[in-house]
Amino acid sequence: MSELGTLARVRSKNAGPFWMTVDIFCEADTYARVAAIPTETFATRLGAAEMRRFDLPDLHVVKLSLPRPQVQGSARDRDMHGAALAHVLTGMDV
Repeated sequence: MSELGTLARVRSKNAGPFWMTVDIFCEADTYARVAAIPTETFATRLGAAEMRRFDLPDLHVVKLSLPRPQVQGSARDRDMHGAALAHVLTGMDV
């Protein structure tokens, strides 16, 4: 097994006040391995009850979008730019 962070570049970002996005950039030889991970596995790891997944095989990218736990910029928002999500997936065993 390998950690996802050794197979791909994982980047998370803000996708507006209500959504955050995680992009998993793969090399051509690792894309199939990452794309085979079930959406439910990612959702469980991220603690998301709802998630949208977009597989982009021509770009070797898996994109995950999930609702923000708090509206961006609200008093309870602890990750205004959505940057912490990448760290959650980077250490995931694949």
